[in-house]
Amino acid sequence: MTELPTTAKAVIIGGGIIGCSTAYHLAKLGWTDTVLLERKKLTSGTTFHAAGLVGQLRSNANITQLLGYSVDLYNSIEEETGLGTGWKMNGGLRLACNEERWTEVKRQATTAHSFGLDMQLLTPQEAQDLWPLMDISDVIGAAYLPTDGQANPSDITQALAKGARMAGARIYEDTKVTDLEIENGKIRAVITEHGRIECEKVICCAGQWTRDFAAKFGVNVPLVPMEHQYMVTEAFDVPTNLPTLRDPDRLTYYKEEVGGLVMGGYEPNPIPWATKGIPKGFHYTLLDGNFDHFEQLMELALGRVPALETAGVKTLTNGPESFTPDGNFIIGEAPELANFFVGAGFNAFGIASGGGAGMALAEWVKNGEPPFDLWSADIRRFGRPHFDTDWVRTRTVEAYGKHYTMAWPHEEHASGRPCRKSPLYDRLAEQGACFGEKLGWERPNWFADLAAGEVAKDAYSFGRQNWFAAVGREHKAAREAAVLFDQTSFAKFTLKGPDALAALNWICANDVDKPVGALVYTQMLNDKGGIECDLTVGRVAHDEFYIVTGTGFATHDFDWIKRNIPAGMNCQLFDITSSNAVLSLMGPKARDILAAVTRDDVSNAGFKFGTLRTIGIAGCPVQALRVTYVGELGWELHLPVEYAQTVYSALMEAGALHGLINAGYRAIESLRLEKGYRAWGADIGPDHTPLEAGLGWAVKLRKDLDFKGRAASAAQKANGVKKMLACFTVAPDIVLLGRETIYRNGERVGWLSSGGFGHTIGQSIGLGYVRNPNGVTEEYVLDGDYELEVATKRVKATVHMRPLYDPNMSNVKS
Repeated sequence: MTELPTTAKAVIIGGGIIGCSTAYHLAKLGWTDTVLLERKKLTSGTTFHAAGLVGQLRSNANITQLLGYSVDLYNSIEEETGLGTGWKMNGGLRLACNEERWTEVKRQATTAHSFGLDMQLLTPQEAQDLWPLMDISDVIGAAYLPTDGQANPSDITQALAKGARMAGARIYEDTKVTDLEIENGKIRAVITEHGRIECEKVICCAGQWTRDFAAKFGVNVPLVPMEHQYMVTEAFDVPTNLPTLRDPDRLTYYKEEVGGLVMGGYEPNPIPWATKGIPKGFHYTLLDGNFDHFEQLMELALGRVPALETAGVKTLTNGPESFTPDGNFIIGEAPELANFFVGAGFNAFGIASGGGAGMALAEWVKNGEPPFDLWSADIRRFGRPHFDTDWVRTRTVEAYGKHYTMAWPHEEHASGRPCRKSPLYDRLAEQGACFGEKLGWERPNWFADLAAGEVAKDAYSFGRQNWFAAVGREHKAAREAAVLFDQTSFAKFTLKGPDALAALNWICANDVDKPVGALVYTQMLNDKGGIECDLTVGRVAHDEFYIVTGTGFATHDFDWIKRNIPAGMNCQLFDITSSNAVLSLMGPKARDILAAVTRDDVSNAGFKFGTLRTIGIAGCPVQALRVTYVGELGWELHLPVEYAQTVYSALMEAGALHGLINAGYRAIESLRLEKGYRAWGADIGPDHTPLEAGLGWAVKLRKDLDFKGRAASAAQKANGVKKMLACFTVAPDIVLLGRETIYRNGERVGWLSSGGFGHTIGQSIGLGYVRNPNGVTEEYVLDGDYELEVATKRVKATVHMRPLYDPNMSNVKS
């Protein structure tokens, strides 16, 4: 074989479509000293047996953009390289066979319109005109995306590989990577069967092998292989221009292939593969076809395509694919090991993602950050439960089985639960808590009135769900009396050391150089000024800070803070999430209740808003934070877990005289929307700046203090913004979920980032950015007539730039 180089700028492990696409894009970015290593032959892992459907629409704008990039690339790569790819932009159809699915499809069409995709709604007959082989007796309607298509996975991968070589990258087959050389936590080299390649950056695109390989170096990649089958028929005069077809109510998909059909699907009882490890030497290998297991899909398919009854079966392809616990792929730099990047876990849509994922990975490697917010696919979205392969497999089986089931609003996973429990879990369950789950944590979403016969279980629909009235009760109590939220799942960190202040003031956009006992709400920005973290910082000592952030951001935010502590600074970051329970006491009667259980002064003069201090409750030292995310007077009470039940009992007993009740996260969502409080991952994130989000007041631009993102923030303040977060209200019978399209004076200007209902104002509420390439001001936003597109219908909306819940009505700072 050709002798390996001894050095490289970056080494890619894995020669499937993701690895070859990453090599192509890195070389195009000028990193011609990029080496790709494939243990056997290109595409020999799972790429070679992929079905090759390319759909673009996802519920996230940036993932949709990434898939759209794949389509653009596949349109041009054949001409660039001279290699055929089998790419056909023949469009994609999605069927709806019941009213709820039709509502889902109409909402998907609105999402497509929000993101700039041409998704058309068709009658059953119009759908059949495009796909004449199907029976439409049960079809209510269909959606059609003209720019979807299909490709030959191996051919596209070979074209990308050739394009990578043409741009200067080097590719070596039959070269197995056996180890990494790591010194003092830094990658020094890749070790292969044929020699050592010194490098600083490694990109692991090894498909279903990625989890085991990465685990050798402490990196967690939550994916497992699952059997995935599809049938290829003999030719029976299938039109070559037939669109791809997805029939989710029958769990199946179809594409044309050489005058026949490929038909596959996602059965509700999938079969995990290689539960005891992937066999050695497994490559270019298929599993035995499992006709008995496939029969359930075949029966569903025959009702849609009667001609399958007589079509000859060429093959039943059974190939393992890597799937993830939430159905999204995994991309990004590993939090456990600097300069180790991952692109894996593509849930059988690796061909659709391949072009865009390779582009995003290449830019991430070169620039140290992705080209846009990819949080829904970011490797840092995972946490402690995902280190356990059995838990990952249990949850992934459920996610696979839901691939084509209805994507209900607010739907919770059921598997692998309960995993992480607050000390109050059992007591709250006895009182009617209906729990949701995030990062393994059980969290009360709402409380059923057991005495009135309510059942603490979600009943999903696209209308108002069964918990709507219960959340209304909790919301009303928060506004008029008091509620207690169990927020133990909050991620909690301590940063301590002589340089803790200097480090944190560099990372934070707001000024945390405050007296001991001060509490500061702040963002942490990237170099573009985008919001990477949104959290609360409390100064508990001269050289120590207490940091509180959202449950789902534990890995992400810890990683962001740790990697941005300037070199040479003496401070240490600790994750103490599991040490402290959190009880949030909120509402106008919160002070009366707290005063009844502590001897400490909790008057406004004695305990000001934006401060924290230790108080005593029932023999427990409680760190009380005077802060609110619901727009009412309140405290977050942080306390050692062993005291949680005692303090909870004391608060509930004292609160009985004041109308105190339990409340859950869905009430928090309703309350925060009325106040216009932003949520990271929805309303704010790396693609949004504080100035765009109306949070400029929390950025220390007026102070002569440098901080990460300052230059970009200052430039934007000088030049103005091109999008601005606004609030919208519509009639109470309109259900807003997020991603509804915003129209200003008849022109599409954005989409909702959040949607819900405000029980105090009695209206549906949405937050979303109004965009204009020529600039946006508050006056511009207010000087417009607005409509929202909801499930393809436009409804009149009123725009607001101030909180809907008047601060004068609350006791936030009284």
